[in-house]
Amino acid sequence: MKKIKLEGTVRAGLGKKETKKSRNEQQIPCVLYGNGIENLHFTASVSSIKPIIYTPEAFLIDLSVDGKSYLTVLRDIQFHPLSDEILHIDFFNVDESKPVAIDLPVIMEGNSEGVKQGGKLQILVRKLKVSALVNDLPENLVVNISDLGLGKTVFVKDLSYPNITILTPASSTVCRVKATRASREQAPQK
Repeated sequence: MKKIKLEGTVRAGLGKKETKKSRNEQQIPCVLYGNGIENLHFTASVSSIKPIIYTPEAFLIDLSVDGKSYLTVLRDIQFHPLSDEILHIDFFNVDESKPVAIDLPVIMEGNSEGVKQGGKLQILVRKLKVSALVNDLPENLVVNISDLGLGKTVFVKDLSYPNITILTPASSTVCRVKATRASREQAPQK
C-alpha cells in the first residue's frame, strides 16, 4: 500500500476561537487517536491534506507532529454543508501487529461478456471496507468481470482476497451488467 507523508503542528488551544483562527490561516484542525496513545490535537495545511482526500486511492499516512512520527490511516472527514470546506479530520494510529479497518478502491478488470452482447456495466461500489494487517493491505481490490454475463451481478459475498476480511455487508452489489434495449433486440427470439 502507498505511503504519503504529512506534517502537522500541535494545537495550542482547542476552543471555537482557536479553531476559527486556524481555519483562517489555511490550517485544518485534526486529531490523532487509537492504539494506546492519548488524543493528539494538531493542525495541518490545506495544501498538504488535499492530495490525501481528493483521490480515489487509499494511503497509509506517515504523520509527523512536532518531531514525533506516527503511522496512521484517515478515519473521518467533516465538510462544511454549504461550501464543502474541510472542517475537521480524524486520523487513527496504526499498530502493525493488529488489523486495521480501511476503505480500499475497487478496480474492474477484463471485458465482460454481457457488455460485448450490448449490455451496460453498472459499478455500484467504488470502495470496500476491509480489515487486515498493514503489511497485507493491497493498493486496491481487483474484481475480474470477464465472465460476467448479461443480467448477472457480482455481490460482495462472491469476492475473497488472501489475508483480508471484507467488512462491507455480503449482500451489497459491487457491479452488474444490465440488459439494454439494443441487447434485447440482438437476443435470439424463441
